Amino acid sequence: MNLASLLKPERINLALRAKKKSEVLKELVNIIKKGEDVALLYDTLMKREELGSTGIGKGIAIPHCRSLLIDKLEMAVGWSVKGVDFDSIDKKPAHLFFLIVAPPQDPGNQYLITLGRVAMVCQELTKKKLAFEPKSPEDFIQLVKTLEEKIHEKTD
Repeated sequence: MNLASLLKPERINLALRAKKKSEVLKELVNIIKKGEDVALLYDTLMKREELGSTGIGKGIAIPHCRSLLIDKLEMAVGWSVKGVDFDSIDKKPAHLFFLIVAPPQDPGNQYLITLGRVAMVCQELTKKKLAFEPKSPEDFIQLVKTLEEKIHEKTD
């Protein structure tokens, strides 16, 4: 399992309009769910954020939660050119957002594995100081794929 296989072009928004954390979460949730489930999933994410911000710093946030509304791991990605105050540990705005939502029962613990993979890819992004502004969802998926290959080479 790799991140590139979880990423779908229709689940990537490279033009987030959000100006606040709550708006980012709403935009990302709307990529994954529709209808009345949106409010429930949003509330779950906001409760998770109350426990501690998922803004990991260096312009990246990884909001995540488990929810009964989801029957398999779901992922959405957002990009904000201006950046959004996400209460990140370095106090800087976040530009790149990986939303991960998994069901409570998660065979193979894909939720934690995916969180770890996202963190490794983000570490590569920031280590290489890749100042990037993805041109298309496909470009973004290719970038993630390339970074995952580099990570895999290092661990072999």
